[in-house]
Amino acid sequence: MGAGEAIETFECFGSTVSVLVMGAGPAGTAPAAVGMVKRRLLEWHAQFSRFQPDSELSRLNADPRETVPVSPVMARLIEAIVAAGESSGGLVDATLLGQIEGAGYSRHFEAASVPLELALELAPPRAPAGPSVHARWREIEIDRTRGTVTRPRGTRFDSGGIAKGLFGDILAAVLDGHQSFAIDCAGDLRLGGNGGLTRPVQVASPFEESNLHVFGLRDGAVATSGVSNRSWLDSEGHPAHHLLDPASGRPAYTGIVQTTAIAPSGVEAEWRAKAALLAGPVQVRDWLRHGGLVVYDDRTYEVIEAGG
Repeated sequence: MGAGEAIETFECFGSTVSVLVMGAGPAGTAPAAVGMVKRRLLEWHAQFSRFQPDSELSRLNADPRETVPVSPVMARLIEAIVAAGESSGGLVDATLLGQIEGAGYSRHFEAASVPLELALELAPPRAPAGPSVHARWREIEIDRTRGTVTRPRGTRFDSGGIAKGLFGDILAAVLDGHQSFAIDCAGDLRLGGNGGLTRPVQVASPFEESNLHVFGLRDGAVATSGVSNRSWLDSEGHPAHHLLDPASGRPAYTGIVQTTAIAPSGVEAEWRAKAALLAGPVQVRDWLRHGGLVVYDDRTYEVIEAGG
């Protein structure tokens, strides 16, 4: 994008990641900073993947103890999971791993997604999602001093988008000392820098290969959640995807197919995008407080300005 900018694209988190850094800073030259980001993200992928049995997340989920020692970054992730549950009123619940696996997402998604039009045609009547009556995230305790997490027996975590948002926030603390940076983790974008450079952020349509809108942002985060990617037909021929209604434990069909949320941090952008989609059309503006975009079942879309 300009002189002195280093760019690299690579596979990570089951998708494609792009890293752009302009200018020297705390992480060294722009190429050195890009290399640092790539190493950290690949390390975190191995550490937090629920599909790798030897990852820290898999070991935590399999541990029968209520209190388990965890790494500092894992402790921050669990804190972010609890905060997302609290801030969203339980709509964003990362303790539903058993339900996600039960819906059919128990391994890396490699098949082609079901066409969105077909999924919507087969989907149940639209209804807003609600919180789980169990709300296990309420009973989780994190002790940063001792480096432990305590949760009800049997509670398992899905790192999902919240982890990607957190990783972007951690890296931003270093990269903000460079002129400009952008980290794109398959729809999760973290950007900033001390040069005040405005970057175009394109929001793609879930129905066709076109862009719906372009935001110009200097810093902060953008997250997009939708029901078109990683979708499948379950054993009974019903459409399914990875965004669950916590109240039912089933894939949610609310009348919204995609939401994009802008926020100061990656974690906040993540839970706002998910909460907006799960809440449904009537309440969607309440969740996109910092602005964003929403796409409805009927292919119409709406750009939401900051403040709703």
